[in-house]
Amino acid sequence: MAPLKEQALARLRRTIPWAAVSLAGAVPATIAVSMAIDLLQKRGRKTRVAPRPGTFGSKVAHSQLDIYTDGATLYEDMIDAIDSARDSILMETFIWKNDEVGQRFIDAFNAAAARGVAVHLIYDGFANLTVPAAFYRQLSTRIHVLRLPTVARSFWKGPLRHSGFNHSKILVIDDDVAFIGGFNIGSLYARHWRDTHLRSIGPGAWGLRQTVARVWNDFHPASEQIAWIPPTEWESKLRVSANLPIQLVYPIRAMYLNAFVRARKRIWLTTPYFIPDRQLLRSLIEAAERGVDVRVMVPQESNHILGDWLSRGFFEEMINSDVTVLLYTASMIHSKVATVDGEWSTVGTANIDRLSLSFNYETNVEIIDEDFAAEMEKVFDSDCADCVELGPEWLDRHRLTKLAERALVPMRPWL
Repeated sequence: MAPLKEQALARLRRTIPWAAVSLAGAVPATIAVSMAIDLLQKRGRKTRVAPRPGTFGSKVAHSQLDIYTDGATLYEDMIDAIDSARDSILMETFIWKNDEVGQRFIDAFNAAAARGVAVHLIYDGFANLTVPAAFYRQLSTRIHVLRLPTVARSFWKGPLRHSGFNHSKILVIDDDVAFIGGFNIGSLYARHWRDTHLRSIGPGAWGLRQTVARVWNDFHPASEQIAWIPPTEWESKLRVSANLPIQLVYPIRAMYLNAFVRARKRIWLTTPYFIPDRQLLRSLIEAAERGVDVRVMVPQESNHILGDWLSRGFFEEMINSDVTVLLYTASMIHSKVATVDGEWSTVGTANIDRLSLSFNYETNVEIIDEDFAAEMEKVFDSDCADCVELGPEWLDRHRLTKLAERALVPMRPWL
C-alpha cells in the first residue's frame, strides 16, 4: 500500500503545477476571446456623453476626502497636483491612452522630473498593447517606469504569483495627496464614462502610497526600491485593501463580505461587471432576506457585452430574493463603489468578479464615517435617476434568452 500511496502523491505533485499553469493561461485566453466578441458586437453601439453629478466632499478625521464623478474635473485636479509636486510622485494605472489626455500626463510627469521630483510610474502591459511604444518613450530618462507584465519571466516558478493584470489606478503626490478609483487615463473616460474617483488630502494618503511602493518594490532589487516612510498617525479612517498576486494576497473580497454580513439597513452597490462567486451572491441575498435594502447598480450596456450576458444570469435569482437590480441607462457606468448602513463605504478599482477579486492587482479604500457615507449616498441617489429597475417582467423574458444565460454559466469562473 505504501508504494501506491507514494505514486499517488507523486502524480498529485506533477498535476498541481500544470493545473495552475492551465488556470493562469485560461484567464488571458478568455479575456482575449471576450474582447474579440466585444469588438464585433459593439460596432453598432452609439457613444453617449456621461452625466456629471458633481464633486462631493467630506472631512474625515484629519483628511479631506473628495468624490469625483466627472473625469474632466478629476484630470484637471490630478494635473494640478502633479504640477505642484515638490518631492515625489507615484502612479499606478491600468489603461493609459495615447490621446490628448494621456499626453498631458506625459508632459506633466516630464516637467516634474525636470525640476527634480522623484517620479515612479507603473502601468499594465496587456491593457496598453495597442498603444505605440513611442508614446511611452517620451517619458524622461529621469523617470522610473515599470510596465507590469501580465505574465512575468518567473511564471514557471509560480503561475498564480507571477501573473495578473495591474488594474489599480492610484496617484500619490508628496506622500500627502492621493487619488484612487475607477478612472483610467484617456479622453474616452472623461467624456463618455460615468466613473467615480476619490482624492485624499492628509494622513489618509499613506496607505495608498504604501500600496504603490509595495508593488514597485516587489519587482525591483533593494538598490532601486522606494523607501518606507512612517505614517503620520497610527489609526486612519481611510483603510486600504490591496490585492497583491505576487504575494497571493487578496483581501478585497473579504472586505466586501465583512461589510455585507454586518448590514442592518441598506447595501447600495455599484459595479460595471457583476459576476460574483456563490458566497458573495449569497451574502447579498441573505441580507435582503433579513430585510436589508439591497440595491445593485450595473450598466445596461457595458463595454464588455459578454460580461453583460454573464451578469444577467444572476438577475432572476436576485429579483426572486428581493434584491433590487438597477440598470444604468445614460452611459457606461464604471464605478466600483458601495455604501452600507450610512456608515461604511468603499471606493476603488475592484469589480465584483473573479478577475478583480482573485487574479488582478487591485486597490480599494474603505471609510467608516457617517458624513462620508452620506455623500456617497447622494452620488448613488443621483445615479438612480438614470436607472431602470428590473421587475417581475424580467422573469418572463424569452426562452432563448434564458438558454443563452445558462450556456454561459461555465465561463463565470474565468471572468
